Amino acid sequence: MTFEVDIGGRVRHVVAEASGDGFAVTVDGKPFHVDAVRVDDYTLSLLVDTVHSYEVVITAGSAGGPLTVRVGAVPIAVTLNGRRRGASREGPAARSGPQRVVAPMPGKVIRVPIAAGDNVRAGQPLVVVEAMKMENELRAGRDGTVADVHAREGMSVEAGALLVVIQ
Repeated sequence: MTFEVDIGGRVRHVVAEASGDGFAVTVDGKPFHVDAVRVDDYTLSLLVDTVHSYEVVITAGSAGGPLTVRVGAVPIAVTLNGRRRGASREGPAARSGPQRVVAPMPGKVIRVPIAAGDNVRAGQPLVVVEAMKMENELRAGRDGTVADVHAREGMSVEAGALLVVIQ
């Protein structure tokens, strides 16, 4: 899975793949091996390169706001896939085609408040996906009409699964 993670205002390119007993993770091209164990619904115990151990607590911010990731005692505001590289350089033409809303990570669809044919406004909630016991509200990137809805409440989705198309 590939992510762009805004950590305290700095965008990092992160790739994570299952590897043996953990995960092969690269952050801005630098490789790490991470062993992750879930402690509870919001806490992970991470062992990085068999050397560094971290307890990480993840809590959701306000609707559409950043997550708070606490590493030890240090809270960090984190936005997952919130900013795409090059997005500020794309002109209006890049936004003229269909907007394809995809699942940012594996999870379960828990709410779909829209239907095909609905008119939506930029920022309007389209689908809510629960992943790692957190709700991720996916919103319209622009005004338009819902062309297709592939998401159904209760369905499991993989990262990158097409959920909604807006024309």
